[in-house]
Order: sequence, then C-alpha cells, then structure tokens
Amino acid sequence: MSENKTILIAGGGIGGLCLALTLHQIGLRCIVFESAREMKPMGVGINIQPNAVRELFDLGLGAAMLDTVGLPAREWALVGLNGNDIHAEPRGLDAGYRWPQYAVHRGAFHMLLYHEVLRRLGPDAVQLGTRLTHYAPDCAGGVSAHLAHADGTTSQLPGALLIGADGIHSAVRAQMHPDQPPIHWGGVLMWRGTVRDRPIRTGSSFVGLGTHAHRMVIYPISRPDSDGRALINWIAEVTVDPGQGWQNKGWFKPASVDDFIHHFEDFRYDWLDVPAMLRRADIAYENPMIDRDPIPTWVNGPVALMGDAAHAMYPTGSNGASQAIIDARMIGAKLLEHGLNPQALAAYDAQLCAPVSALVLRNRGAGPFGMLNIVDERCGGTFDDIETVFPAKERAAFMAGYKAAAGFAVERLNAQPPLIAEGARMTRA
Repeated sequence: MSENKTILIAGGGIGGLCLALTLHQIGLRCIVFESAREMKPMGVGINIQPNAVRELFDLGLGAAMLDTVGLPAREWALVGLNGNDIHAEPRGLDAGYRWPQYAVHRGAFHMLLYHEVLRRLGPDAVQLGTRLTHYAPDCAGGVSAHLAHADGTTSQLPGALLIGADGIHSAVRAQMHPDQPPIHWGGVLMWRGTVRDRPIRTGSSFVGLGTHAHRMVIYPISRPDSDGRALINWIAEVTVDPGQGWQNKGWFKPASVDDFIHHFEDFRYDWLDVPAMLRRADIAYENPMIDRDPIPTWVNGPVALMGDAAHAMYPTGSNGASQAIIDARMIGAKLLEHGLNPQALAAYDAQLCAPVSALVLRNRGAGPFGMLNIVDERCGGTFDDIETVFPAKERAAFMAGYKAAAGFAVERLNAQPPLIAEGARMTRA
C-alpha cells in the first residue's frame, strides 16, 4: 500500500463535504478539490431523511445547526386533482423516528457544511477553482489525481485513495465507465423556486398535488417570521414527449413563471391557490428531471464513486442528498473496518451499489409518487372518497415498501446501531 495517507476527494458538494467531515472525525487526512472558484449558495429546497439526519447528528451537526438552514418536516401528503387527500402520514419525530426529517434550503445547508469543513479541517482543506481531469493508479497501490486549475495551470497530486464526488457529470465516473450511456431524461420538465407565503396544513407539510404527469410539490424550508410567512419551496412538473432527448441548452437555468403557469391555472382550492402563489415567486429555475443508468460497480481499485457521481436519481423520493450523506458515512465505516486500502472501498461498493442502483430505477418509476399513477389510472385523479379508489391498507403497504428500499423504515432504522461508533478512530492503515 502507498505510504501516502491522504484521501483525495473530487467535488465539494454535499456528499464530498460530508465525507471530509467524516474522515476528519475518524482521524484521516483528506483534501477536497472543487471546480467552482467561489462557494455560493445554489439551489432551492431539499429534504434530508431521518437516516441521513442521524448521520449529521453523529457528525456533530445537530438540530441547533440544522434549524438555521431549514426546519423539521411533520407531514408528507399526496393530494388529488380536485384537492382531496390521497394519502397523508406524519414524518420524522411525529412518525416515531428517533431523528427528525429536515426540509432545508440546499444552498444554505451546503454553505453550512463548507464552513464547518474549513473550521474543523483548516482553510486549505478545500481547494477551489480546481477540477480533476483524470486519475492514474500508481505502482505503490495509491492513486494520482491530475488537476486543472482556474489560472490555466495543471498539477498532479498523489493520494492513498480517490473518491469521485463530482456530480452527475463526473469525470471520475466517465473514466471508470467510458462506455456509459448519456444522461437519461424521461420527459419530465421541472420549474423550481421559492416564495414567501403562509405554510399550509401542519405548517411543515410536504405536499404533492395533481397527477404523476402534471403536479406541484410544495413545502416550507424556514419557520414563519412574525408576519406568519415562511420561505416556501415549490416544484412544478409537467411530463412531455422526450422525443430525441433534452434539446434546450443547459441543465439548470433561470425561468419566468409566465413560461409555465398556464399548466397550473386550474390548481385552485379553498386551502391553496397555486397560480396566485406562483405569481408571487421570488425566483424560478427550469431543469429536466434527469438521472443516470445504474452501473455494475462504483469502484476501480483505489478509486470510488459516491453521491450523484455514483447514483444520480430522480428526486421523487426526496433522498438524493440523503443517500450522498449515507455514502460518506459508509465509506468512513468501511475504512474503520478494513483500513486505509482499496478493500475498504470494495466493501462499501458491496454494501451499497446494488440496493441503491435498484432505488435509482424505483425512483425512475415515480418512487412514492407512484400512488398518483394508481389514482390516475383508477379514477382520473378526482374522487370523493379515496377508500373506494385506493384503500388505506394498500396505500400503507406501498409506502412501507418504498421506505424499506430507501433505508428509512422506522422500526429498522431506530433499531440499527450507528454506522460509526462515537469516538471511533483509525488504528491501522
């Protein structure tokens, strides 16, 4: 094994930063390379499931910190076209979990992680304006990262291991799997944004409204201010014919509400007026719902993939960021078990690659939103009594199957020992 004990991390997103914090926690050196010249809060709302919140708590990122970037979710609900409930259930602590589920502003959460990495690991722990172009295993069992810098220079840096946390366009994945198919788009267009408004239902409810092919997702990502208004995350989705694939330029671009509001003019109910809400939006972005086909392995010797580089998935299960956090913690756990060597990465791959690849395909089939498909097929999305269309027992079984596949079935999660025991540190290379 190489005498170099540094772990190289390509990508400073949520997964890469959580991995850096994990490695520091267990006593390993690492350095993060991030192509952005400056870290800025990007994106809008995301959900962090209880299994991932548990890991954040174990990293010392407790409720007091997460409350600065979001709030605990209390309810998850699906609503039909005529405004009647299809299914509603409590979430987080209200559902009996030992840990909450959090709805957060992605950019604010990302910046929280970034500043925590700098505070714990030091100001040089993240090298900005630095992009990994390719890697090369060395004769001592380690790996060399070939880097391009924002000033036009290039360099090489050796490490014991390399973790590709460089997102859906991952250079590490492209080298590991050069014959992979292009990014997959199934025909769903999303417009995402935020608005200052009064929270609905419990005050911290995740609400999916409409049909699988034509829906809104709405949930708050801040507590209400003194005026009773919170920052509300919204996602408007429409399924179109994918034709020849994604034809527009870019994957995430600013948009005008006028571009898509006509799809949702009929979404008006006594408890919510969607067109009025959209017209008050602070920002709006357009992007396609995309993922990548699963690959047979995330590992090539001393190199591994994690996060979107390994398993970019549709956001239908609200677990993309959560899985990246779990990936980081699992890598740390396997390093503690096997030492600083490729065997640890192989064990991580054996633990997660197959079940998470299955989850990617499950999310492509609508994930928990698949209940909207069922209701649409049975009654066109409108009903008076959901029990006559989709009985409670059947709905509960549907949700239980998804939670088990995604790793946050309540009884199992509550009973599991921590991935990384408190105070665990590396004792061998």
